[in-house]
Formats: sequence, structure tokens, C-alpha cells
Amino acid sequence: MSKSWRVGIFVGWFLVFCCVAAVSEDAWMFRGNPEHSGVYEAKGVARLSGMKWKFHTGGMVISSPAVVQGKVYFGSSDGNFYAVAAESGAQQWKFEAKSRVPSSPAVADGIVYFGAYDGNLYALDASSGALRWKFKTEGERRFAGKHLHGVQPINETMPDPFDCYLSSPVVWKGAVYFGSGDGNIYSLNATSGTLNWKFKTGDVVHASPAIADGTLFVGSWDSYFYALDAATGKEKWRFKTGEDPDIHNQVGIQSSAAVLDGLVYFGCRDSHLYALDAKSGEKKWEFGTKGSWIVSSPAVKDGKVYFVTSDSSLLYALDAKSGAVLHSVGFNHWYMFSSPAIAGGMLYFGLTQGKLVAVELAEFKPAWTFETEGMKEHGAAYTKADGSPNGEALYRSDFYDDMVAGLDRTMSMGSILSSPVVVGDVVYAGSADGNLYALR
Repeated sequence: MSKSWRVGIFVGWFLVFCCVAAVSEDAWMFRGNPEHSGVYEAKGVARLSGMKWKFHTGGMVISSPAVVQGKVYFGSSDGNFYAVAAESGAQQWKFEAKSRVPSSPAVADGIVYFGAYDGNLYALDASSGALRWKFKTEGERRFAGKHLHGVQPINETMPDPFDCYLSSPVVWKGAVYFGSGDGNIYSLNATSGTLNWKFKTGDVVHASPAIADGTLFVGSWDSYFYALDAATGKEKWRFKTGEDPDIHNQVGIQSSAAVLDGLVYFGCRDSHLYALDAKSGEKKWEFGTKGSWIVSSPAVKDGKVYFVTSDSSLLYALDAKSGAVLHSVGFNHWYMFSSPAIAGGMLYFGLTQGKLVAVELAEFKPAWTFETEGMKEHGAAYTKADGSPNGEALYRSDFYDDMVAGLDRTMSMGSILSSPVVVGDVVYAGSADGNLYALR
């Protein structure tokens, strides 16, 4: 074989390797993969040098971005869905859904999928933003209950303002799967949008389905966690979590599941993280947080489960097999809904205080923190001298309207409910101040 042929073959294989490596680093759906492990094959940002760019929308960015082939895809509560250049943050196109888009997109085979509060799942051309198809569900709504969280008036049915996400689609073997406020879990043909099957639960489904070994895993606000055959929609098993018929505070599954090594992990508003056998639904262990919700989705890597809590504002690392606590660290009692992402020996998540935190896993301590524009502008008014929330300034009475207004004040600090996404040496995260941030 001639030297030129050897060089040509080497270059060819090198280019193939580079292309595969680039694709493997893409974050093409919520939590990075159908199993929702929350782990990204990326270098990450061990030391923050600064903001690469920011892109401003006209509403809150709760949607977690997808990053595929040099484009970042995400939705906003301004009623639009965006594609921007990963390198520069320049807008590539915008689709007017004319409805809030807190759903995180999935991108597959040149199509980007997301849900909106108008009850539609949208499929757009990923290159141009042109509508391929849309599927109308039976209608979106938030979880609701009387005397919600113990606020007044006690006989009024109230939509839960903390039910702030929509189910994010997962694409698997030619189908797209998602939950809906109508209580159904749907499977659609990914190319045409025609219905494959739907499965009815007892209440709102805003968690995002995870799929592993042909089984779909998802929780509902009806207090059950379901395992369905992904091809047929037939129920394999269901698992009962806690109930709260009085004030509807300690009930409901917002957390999306993570599946690894035959176990499925998910959090619940009954203040427990559960580990179940993926085949049978048998409970292997549960971890209680003494009343603090687990809204975020867990990340699982190297025999450890990582998750954050709401009221107690703790980041935990548990042994994945036993549930034993390995590490924990607190963050001044700011609610944490953002799901942790792992890349390059670092873990990233957001605070409602308007901060993105990076934790070094080896030492399990914060390495750096980024403050949003909203935090810089409004944080002082709602933060005590010790760094904890100023509850009197935020939530001024136990009336429902004041609870909603208090949440709005919190969001004004640029809260990060979006889950960070890591591609290459850049961390992407949305904020309630309307910005999508790219940090490196």
C-alpha cells in the first residue's frame, strides 16, 4: 500500500471519527438521551471565563434547550419557539406558536418537536422552522385543587402556579412520546403526526417520558408512576406514591425519570426520591426529604444519583443501589426545580434566586456561580443579608393571589427553572428574565 493511500485512509477515518464525536456531543432531547440520565459527553466548564452570548426573548425561558448540529432550539413564554446559532447566538429562525412554550424540545431526523399550552404538539423543519405537522390533544391545563398549599379561599379550586412545566417529548424508533394536561400519554408517528396510541391516567401528565429497553416510564399528578410498553401503550405495571387530599401539597409527580442498570429513579412532591426495579416496579428503596418536594429530574452516573430539593434547597448524592447519602450541600433555602446536568467531572443546576451553580463532583463543592441579569437587577430586594429568601417581601399573605404574585416576584430575579445543557465547553441555560445564556 502506498504512502498516499495510507494517508488518505487515515484522514478519512479521522474525519469520520470527528463527525461521530461531534454528533455524540449533541444534546438532542431533554436530559440528553431517551433514558434521561442527565449526563452529557462534553468537556464542560470547570472554570467560568464568562458569558459567550445571551439571546433575549419577550418572556420566561423555562424550556431546556436542545443543541444539534450547531443550532440551539428552545421555547419561550412569549409564544415563540426559537433556533439560534450555537457559536454566536444569532437568530436563525422563529416560529410563532402564539402560546407559551415551557416544553423542552427533541430533535431527530431533521425535525424538532415541542409542546405548547394551546394543547398542540408541534413538529417543525429543524433547518427552516417551517411547520411539518401539529397534533391537537384534548387540551392543556395545570394541576388544580381546593385549599391548594393551604392558602385561602379554602373552597376555591386553584390551578397550581408551581406546575410550571409541560411534558417534553422523547423520540424513539420512529415515534414521538409525550404527556398532556388532558391526562393522556401519547405516542405519535414521528414523520406524519398520526396517533399510534394513547394511555389515560387519572390526572395531568407534565413529567417527560423516559424510554429504556422498550419500556416507557412516566409519572402523573394522579400519584401513580407508570411503566408502559412503548410500542403498544399497554400497561406493564404502576407504582403508587403519596397522597394529600386536604391541601394537595404533598402529591404529584413532576420529576421525569432516569433509567440506568435496571433501575428507574424519579422524584415526587410527596417528598421522596424512589428507586424501582424497571421490569417489575418493585420498590428497591426510597429516600425522604422531610417535606421538601423533589421536582427536578435526577442525574445518574458512576453508581450515584444526584438530585436537588425545593424548600430545603439541598443538592444530594446518593448511592444508586442502596439510597444511602454520600454527600449533600445546601443553597440558602432557595427553591430548586432545575434538573442537574453532569459533564466533565462537573454538575450544573439552577436556583430560583437567579443563579447557575457548577459543583465539582470530586470534592462535592461549588466551583463557580453565574448570576442572571434578573438577579443583578432585582435580587437585592428579595434577599436577606445572610443570602436566604426574604419571605415577607416575596409572599405577603396566605391568600392565593398573593402566592401567585410572590412567585412572580421570585421569577423577576431571573430564576433558572430550565435544566442546563452542556455541549463541548459551553453550558446553555434559560432564565425567567427572558434570556438564554451560553457560558464558557
